[in-house]
Amino acid sequence: MGCGAAGHGAVRGPPSPGGRASSASQRARIQREVPSNCIKTSKYNIVTFLPVNLFEQFQEVANTYFLFLLILQLIPQISSLSWFTTIVPLVLVLTITAVKDATDDYFRHKSDNQVNNRQSQVLISGVLRQEQWMNVRVGDIIKLENNQFVAADLLLLSSSEPHGLCYIETAELDGETNMKTRTSHVALSFCGSKRISGEPGVVLGALGWSWPCGEGKSQLSHTVHPGGLRQQLLLCCTEGRERHPLMPSCSPGPDTKLMQNSGRTKFKRTSIDRLMNTLVLWIFGFLVCMGVILAIGNAIWEHEVGVCFQIYLPWDEGVHSAFFSGFLSFWSYIIILNTVVPISLYVSVEVIRLGHSYFINWDKKMYCAKRQTPAEARTTTLNEELGQVEYIFSDKTGTLTQNIMVFSKCSVNGHSYGDVQDMLGHKAELGERPEPVDFSFNPLADPRFQFWDPSLMEAVRLGDLHVHEFFRLLSLCHTVMSEEKSEGELFYKAQSPDEGALVTAARNFGFVFRSRTPKTITVQELGQAITYQLLAILDFNNIRKRMSVIVRSPEGKIRLYCKGADTILLERLHPLNQDLTSITTDHLNEYASEGLRTLVLAYRDLEESYYKDWSERLHRAGSAPEAREDHLAWLYDEVEHDMMLLGATAIEDKLQQGVPETIAILTLANIKIWVLTGDKQETAVNIGYSCKMLTDDMTEVFVVTGHTVLEVREELRKAREKMMDASRSVCNGFSYQEKLSSKLTSVLEAIAGEYALVINGHSLAHALEADMEVEFLETACACKAVICCRVTPLQKAQVVELVKKYKKAVTLAIGDGANDVSMIKTAHIGVGISGQEGIQAVLASDYSFSQFKFLQRLLLVHGRWSYLRMCKFLCYFFYKNFAFTMVHFWFGFFCGFSAQTVYDQYFITLYNIVYTSLPVLAMGVFDQDVPEQRSMEYPKLYEPGQLNLLFNKREFFICIAQGIYTSILMFFIPYGVFADATRDDGAQLADYQSFAVTVATSLVIVVSVQIGLDTGFWTAINHFFIWGSLAAYFAILFTMHSDGLFRMFPNQFRFVGNAQNTLAQPTVWLTIALTAVVCIVPVVAFRFLKLDLKPELSDTVRYTQLVRKKQKTQHRCMRHAGRAGSRRSGYAFSHQEGFGELIMSGKNMRLSSLALSSFAPRPSASWIDTLRKKKGCEGSSASSPGGTADKTPRV
Repeated sequence: MGCGAAGHGAVRGPPSPGGRASSASQRARIQREVPSNCIKTSKYNIVTFLPVNLFEQFQEVANTYFLFLLILQLIPQISSLSWFTTIVPLVLVLTITAVKDATDDYFRHKSDNQVNNRQSQVLISGVLRQEQWMNVRVGDIIKLENNQFVAADLLLLSSSEPHGLCYIETAELDGETNMKTRTSHVALSFCGSKRISGEPGVVLGALGWSWPCGEGKSQLSHTVHPGGLRQQLLLCCTEGRERHPLMPSCSPGPDTKLMQNSGRTKFKRTSIDRLMNTLVLWIFGFLVCMGVILAIGNAIWEHEVGVCFQIYLPWDEGVHSAFFSGFLSFWSYIIILNTVVPISLYVSVEVIRLGHSYFINWDKKMYCAKRQTPAEARTTTLNEELGQVEYIFSDKTGTLTQNIMVFSKCSVNGHSYGDVQDMLGHKAELGERPEPVDFSFNPLADPRFQFWDPSLMEAVRLGDLHVHEFFRLLSLCHTVMSEEKSEGELFYKAQSPDEGALVTAARNFGFVFRSRTPKTITVQELGQAITYQLLAILDFNNIRKRMSVIVRSPEGKIRLYCKGADTILLERLHPLNQDLTSITTDHLNEYASEGLRTLVLAYRDLEESYYKDWSERLHRAGSAPEAREDHLAWLYDEVEHDMMLLGATAIEDKLQQGVPETIAILTLANIKIWVLTGDKQETAVNIGYSCKMLTDDMTEVFVVTGHTVLEVREELRKAREKMMDASRSVCNGFSYQEKLSSKLTSVLEAIAGEYALVINGHSLAHALEADMEVEFLETACACKAVICCRVTPLQKAQVVELVKKYKKAVTLAIGDGANDVSMIKTAHIGVGISGQEGIQAVLASDYSFSQFKFLQRLLLVHGRWSYLRMCKFLCYFFYKNFAFTMVHFWFGFFCGFSAQTVYDQYFITLYNIVYTSLPVLAMGVFDQDVPEQRSMEYPKLYEPGQLNLLFNKREFFICIAQGIYTSILMFFIPYGVFADATRDDGAQLADYQSFAVTVATSLVIVVSVQIGLDTGFWTAINHFFIWGSLAAYFAILFTMHSDGLFRMFPNQFRFVGNAQNTLAQPTVWLTIALTAVVCIVPVVAFRFLKLDLKPELSDTVRYTQLVRKKQKTQHRCMRHAGRAGSRRSGYAFSHQEGFGELIMSGKNMRLSSLALSSFAPRPSASWIDTLRKKKGCEGSSASSPGGTADKTPRV
């Protein structure tokens, strides 16, 4: 068959009928045997929703418990209460939870459908057809247009670019927006302007690939020429520049790297949920014990006393012995006493969590106006766990950074530019800066570029030769590609974003890079177009940490331009540069102290004869069959000596707004932050310094770069030894050869000094092995900051799982790309950064917002309040229900253990639904201990949640004890009073209904006063619910004892006028008042003494707030001290080695245009000289992530 030419998309001639049939049959077979390309992140469908959801819900112990009670209540011989008192709340809880789960899954289905229904052009039977992504099969040849999403993991066959070159953007995978290159297979690289003929199977067979065969096989297999990473495009990439690349699908839907790395969707429960399940089991055991005690009492009473009253109190039908009566009594009491854990507890918990979620969604201070993106709580089950986080695992690119690089300052010939001074000669602050430099004279200037120092522009206009040469170097020494879509409309594409920033700066100051060919570079210098002959590009790598170009000017002068890390270039300068080097070094230190990334620029003039000789040797080295890289490195090093210093640049790697402050505040809250990134070590460490995770004040930064298990183990051991040596008095001779406990209660966590750990991906792979993971975790947890570089998505999840396994701490993972999905799903709480980098992380997350700084408010305000409110709610709820239920237990000893209830069944039904539900809900939703401003000002307020102080087993038993104490007073005080009390008319006061009304009224008043004492933040809603519930109690009580209801339902409401008669007696009110006072006064006294003798931090903060209001003093502002640090080179460390060779070969040059289309570069960073200077004499050279060595000391 004929296939459309890659460059033009034309389709030539139909295939033969036999060929069509063969292709169709192959595709039909694959459709039957191989998984489809359909993406599925949802949990349910219409058929499985009900059984699966009910199965998940009945995994909650309480739901199973209430189902069991419902079954018991359907047995008339043992049921003292109507069945509706249990089934109505149970169905309500199950329905509310099911609706919530269905809503969540509906949005997952909606997202899946949106992805699965994207269109692709698929070559089927020789014809390009529009197919939905879900219908793409393994082996299908797909044609992609510019800016299209990639439908599956694909292998590049051909491209409209010369030499089969393809540019892709992987923002949805890893958050990076810089372009990456892919090349087609060498066997088809010539097809850029020709046709690919034959069926897909024939084309793949020519490459040594075969169709999948055998059941369950869903990927292409290869036998001759495997496609490497340079040929593969992954699902969710965006096709960037070429117009019509052709490629076969090699891994469909669930088998793509994206889905394989995403991990399974896990059902997350909070620690409070797990504790509540345990407490429910304990309470059930306590309930059984009470039932056994009362059943034994019933059997004894019936045997000793009841047998004498068979005429008046005959046994029920079927009961023939006291033992069997006791057995039935046991189940009756199980039903009566089940309100120690009412199902309304779980309804209330869900309502409170829903309210907390809405508070997050409605928070205007977490709304990003620029992107019009609010914060979103994508789950309602984890809010209180936000107040217990101890470890945060963060991605770097797109999470901590904005993907924006800015040319900020520079030093040229000993003069520093970039600082703006006011009229008094002082450095102007940001708000005091004048208008930026006017570049309107330059029609090719980038309007987005801003610079604030006009003196640099003035130097350019005055013809300062050093300044001109400075910007000439920036416009020539790079690997940037340009595209000029229309006259004067330039778009730059750079392998690294800092290169783009430098070339853009030169462009605005009048040295405009216009275009390039494999042998020339055209620059417009102050309006004049000049073409330089490009003789050589000395490419960047992690060992050299510099790049150079050798160009010939129109005058015939040969000059080498070089830019690179300051520590590398300063030692290669000519001795005549000593004075200038000293001044420039001071400028570099000043720039680095501001967190800027620095580069040094230098040049060298070459003699024609020397260059010819050097060029010949370079050509021979490039053709050498062995040790080619070593020969080239030696020649590069030879020519890059005795250079003349031009100056230095300082680039601001823009973090997201508020990142350093957020990290500082979270650190004060005793939250440890680990950065897990796929970037190079230098880039990650540079960002670590920028966001203040790493500082020069740290005792030491350990770098683990071992390539073997033994090397990694030794480096971790040395790190621990150094920390132990510094804290010998604390350690007291602790031996690390001892077996570590699962809780890792090591003295290392109490070391003196601040340490940081940096570990590479290949070292981390060994550190995560079973026999070393504990040592790694012990070392990492002793450090203030941990940075893991070059990690895979799976390794990110493994690190999170390791901390969860051994530390038993609440973990939070935050990221923005699809490579963070597995980590987000593994952590207790997953947070997605929503923005321009894609939505994969957001779809997998529990919470999402647009900027990292909002994490501070999410945890310290919403998380802490949610935890506080939930804990106070649970403590009060268990208290009020034990106070309510235990009265039945005491009453059993005075009613012959007959399972008679103290209260009537309507009070039992309405107690948790009407009388006490709304006040505790109001407290659980609205309560605060301190205002939000104080929560941010005092991060230490967050620690009680981490230590789980507000609701634990101890607090639970205290609440239970208070509830039992209240129930004892609630029963025995009225019982003692009623024993001898009379009415106003002299009649006996003691009757069952009067006693029930008195106890019930005392109970409602006591628990209402108690919740008033527990409420720390009063709102109109709290007042309305508390006093409204009391009013509702009396209104319902009088209504149920009214004549009207008796006339309508005489069998249900028999005690006409009882409430009116009872509450009309002064003795009853005195009894109620006495009961309330005796129940409440001890609690008030205890809290007063605790506040006075042992106040909590929140008490101190509230007291401080009152003092401030009285004194009307202003708040003390926090000072933000700058970091006085060492220099850090910011040169192109996201660069890919070999791009210079690609330019010189001309493979990336288009015939129609010598440029690339525009794109948004991602930030990169460089290595830190701090680590060298601290331990330069102790360390040995270490390998970089790419397999190259630098001079950074290892531990």
